[in-house]
Amino acid sequence: MPHSLNRPYDFQTLLNDLHELNSYPFIEIVEIARSVEGRPIWEVSLGNGPRKVHMNGSFHANEWITSAAVMAFIKEYAKAIACNRLIGGVSAQQLFAANSLSIVPMVNPDGVELVINGPAKNRRNELLELNEGSEDFSQWKANIRGVDLNNQYPANWEIEKQRKEPKSPAPRDYPGDQPLSEPEAIAMAQLQEQKRFDRLLAFHTQGAEFYWGYEGQEPEEASRLAEAFERASGYQSVRYIDSHAGYKDWYINEFKGAGFTVELGIGCNPLPLSQFHEVCLAANKICIEALKE
Repeated sequence: MPHSLNRPYDFQTLLNDLHELNSYPFIEIVEIARSVEGRPIWEVSLGNGPRKVHMNGSFHANEWITSAAVMAFIKEYAKAIACNRLIGGVSAQQLFAANSLSIVPMVNPDGVELVINGPAKNRRNELLELNEGSEDFSQWKANIRGVDLNNQYPANWEIEKQRKEPKSPAPRDYPGDQPLSEPEAIAMAQLQEQKRFDRLLAFHTQGAEFYWGYEGQEPEEASRLAEAFERASGYQSVRYIDSHAGYKDWYINEFKGAGFTVELGIGCNPLPLSQFHEVCLAANKICIEALKE
């Protein structure tokens, strides 16, 4: 199925896609929390199998194309289930029976809205100041309070706090005053604590690679999955990087599960719409391997 995207994927586009998914009786869509500005953070669930798999997109605001990619996968998967078709050469109904899949397609809706549609009037001056006076918010990664949501987790957070610049709220890289200070980060931690996922895929951009180890805490099956992901997508498998306090890091450290940070595409964030087809192909292949292996 060809994947195309003719405009940036904002919160309203997500709502439109969720409305479309509501027509499938086997899909459950639940609001798990609200963002700083009160936007719902949605979880899409499908499948009734014993293996619990979680995927998410748009931890980082200018990586909104990840939301579009995971939603494209859900739509394709749902159609294949409904029509009893294959997806990636595998029976979709078999995957449905083997896995309970949870997806949070847009972790950072406020940040995505800022990048794509600009600041709300009531926050305009505050956000312009954080953005060094620039009206161009295309490079913004953080949530609306200037905290990087993927630097918010208690997995050697203190190391990131000490070495990260800036030391105060900013468009990117500020880990907050303490771990789990932001509602969006808290929501994702609570989701894992409640559901105890066996596998986790956090989609980011860019680099055409994925990271899967943390402090030697990753399980043996992570290595096997990494080989499958690399083979299917052509993306480079990277076991360790010098980074802490990410969602994947915390997940592996605390729960010893197979966790992956997948960097979709190549280039500069936000990735151009022209890359969407390639990004979707890679994401779909990795998602299917995560459900199949």
